[in-house]
Amino acid sequence: MSIKVTKDNFESEVVQSSVPVLIDFWAAWCGPCKTIGPRVDELAVEVGDKAKICKVNVDEEMALAQKFGIMSIPTLVIFKDGKEANRVVGVRSKDELRGLLGV
Repeated sequence: MSIKVTKDNFESEVVQSSVPVLIDFWAAWCGPCKTIGPRVDELAVEVGDKAKICKVNVDEEMALAQKFGIMSIPTLVIFKDGKEANRVVGVRSKDELRGLLGV
């Protein structure tokens, strides 16, 4: 299951993570977000504890969206060792996302 990330748990869930983290920046009104959302949720189940799959609702967490310069959604950001390692914008396949995580 994906983890809801907020400004309050970002440090513990993402920066301090010992495994790669994928963050899906999304919004409820976004059509492409509705397309990729189920793929992201499936990936969370498939990778288990080899990686963390997180979601940030940009309407609820505007400060995080601004901090990472999110201009279009869905934007998927990969963190490794607490730092941004990669970023893709738009709908992607589950296999592509898994490859970006390296798991």
